[in-house]
Amino acid sequence: QVQLVQSGGGLVQAGGSLRLSCAASGRTFSIAAMGWFRQAPGKMRELVATIFWSTGSTVYADSVKGRFTISRDKAKNTVYLQMSSLKPEDTAVYYCGGRSLAERDFGSWGQGTQVTVSS
Repeated sequence: QVQLVQSGGGLVQAGGSLRLSCAASGRTFSIAAMGWFRQAPGKMRELVATIFWSTGSTVYADSVKGRFTISRDKAKNTVYLQMSSLKPEDTAVYYCGGRSLAERDFGSWGQGTQVTVSS
């Protein structure tokens, strides 16, 4: 099992930037991919960015492409989400997720952190 602890987030004005961090512990050798999800009130959880642990290759949702950057520090077992040019519609609770080599879907979750973008 992998444990994930998030940090970062908060309140920012539209056009601003924030960085989220997610530190993994436990069976980190089993991580295949890490992702950032978000869920706004009344909406379904949305996968916004994924990074494949061994290669560092990334995938983004169209809604954040060009504005958000996912990265990882393998030595620290930490994944980051740098968010720039933030919009009010980016307001949501953000979760990091982990998928192990044995899983077909994300099975480990961070505690969630609120990101609020004011207009």
